[in-house]
Amino acid sequence: MTASHTLTCSPNLEQIPKHGTLFMSGYGMRLQVQHGHLCADWGVGRDRHNVRLSRVKRDLKRIIVLGSGGFATFEALRLVADIGASLIFLDGRGKLLFASTPTAPSGVRLRRAQCLAPENGTALNISRELISQKIDGQAAIVRDMLGNPVAADAILQFKAELSETPDIDAVRLVEAQAAKTFWSQWADVPIRWPRKDEVQVPAHWKRFASRISPVSHSQRLAANPPNACMNLIHALCEAECRIASIAMGLDPEIGLLHCDAPNRSSLANDLQEVLRPAVDSFVLNWIQTERFSKADFWEDRNGNCRIGSPLAKKLCETANTWRRLAAPVAEWVAQALWNSSRNSAKGEQILPTRLTQRRKSEGRGNTFELRIKPLPLPTKICEVCGAEGVKSRYCKACAVEAARENMAQAALIGHSRPKTQRVKDRMSKTISDHAVANTWWEPKSSPSWLTEECYIQRIQPLLRNKKVREIAEALKVSQPYAALIRSGRCRPHKRHWAVLAELVGIQLDRDSS
Repeated sequence: MTASHTLTCSPNLEQIPKHGTLFMSGYGMRLQVQHGHLCADWGVGRDRHNVRLSRVKRDLKRIIVLGSGGFATFEALRLVADIGASLIFLDGRGKLLFASTPTAPSGVRLRRAQCLAPENGTALNISRELISQKIDGQAAIVRDMLGNPVAADAILQFKAELSETPDIDAVRLVEAQAAKTFWSQWADVPIRWPRKDEVQVPAHWKRFASRISPVSHSQRLAANPPNACMNLIHALCEAECRIASIAMGLDPEIGLLHCDAPNRSSLANDLQEVLRPAVDSFVLNWIQTERFSKADFWEDRNGNCRIGSPLAKKLCETANTWRRLAAPVAEWVAQALWNSSRNSAKGEQILPTRLTQRRKSEGRGNTFELRIKPLPLPTKICEVCGAEGVKSRYCKACAVEAARENMAQAALIGHSRPKTQRVKDRMSKTISDHAVANTWWEPKSSPSWLTEECYIQRIQPLLRNKKVREIAEALKVSQPYAALIRSGRCRPHKRHWAVLAELVGIQLDRDSS
């Protein structure tokens, strides 16, 4: 009799993060119940991770699985549902395959209202509001982050046309026109890389170019890193919107704005429209403030840009933020559909706010406020070597060389600037005075032992203990030139050697012997 395959949980178990999202990827992933505990095991090779969770531990909110190498038992799925968590399954390209949710409330009346919404005008009103909020977010991004108020005003003009749209098709047309103007402002946004990676990445990875991929002629199968990150985050948003709609008793497959299509959660895509500007601003802020690392991305044989597991894990950890953004939208849509079906003689009825707990907070006399944690920023990397964990643009090893290059570039800019006649006269007088002093200087006035070898071996090392200002005042030269003398990159005229010897404390009356 062969022994059954069980999951061995190591003593050093990882803890569930505070945001409640457990990310699993790699090969041989396992999700099963062992001795009444939910045990998860994932990783690649020797880099394995384990989590063991009891039934009374309710910190877990989401389990996000990226990949398909492994299994999950029915008992594990039942335990995940019992503790109120959800399982999101993404493929290697970031496409949402399915999302499991706890048991949803059974509201036939609400689903009937959802089916009748396209016929009685409720779907049109809801679609106008969703697209209106999306356009507001796009205009804010173009104005505040891309610095183009003219294009932002042009996007807002499409919002004014929403009130006059006669049907859903007209709303889709307005949304498409606004999106075209919005994405046209992203075309010249540069994608920055560390210097060591710039020569290794493809040329089309250095500009955002377009939201449409040349591989699939759609937003799928992204061809550059920003679009790949957007696709993964949008897949998370779609899963969160699907879970939120089910939790409110809605059918995620019956859409209001999006047409019915096989294998698509049309209502989840409707709710997702409000979240899209938040995702776009998150990625744009990343592009503008940080540098991508080539180690986080790789190119498939068909040109599809793929995300490495470490970065995919960091992006999936933002699921809690998108869940909080999707919750009020799902509650608003559910309430709008409920109001469209109610009998006015029975009075107004407000649906329970299961996702945000807004009514519970207001019932206690508190003002409801949706608290959303700020999006976690990617780890900073050195612009030269790509080392992680730096606090500024460069690591300690590269900061000196980078500062030297920056100073050299600043000097070139200073020399290239046109000089006034007054500056030219002062420079000419200084050069002339030094030339005359060099001509009238007598070598016999210096001690015989003060040779070039003595200057290099005895005087030059001691100059590093003196300030640049002291050297400049002693030699009557500029401080930049004194800094070159102090560092040894420039050797002064022989007539200055005696002054420098006295400055560092070497007596001139010493004999060469």
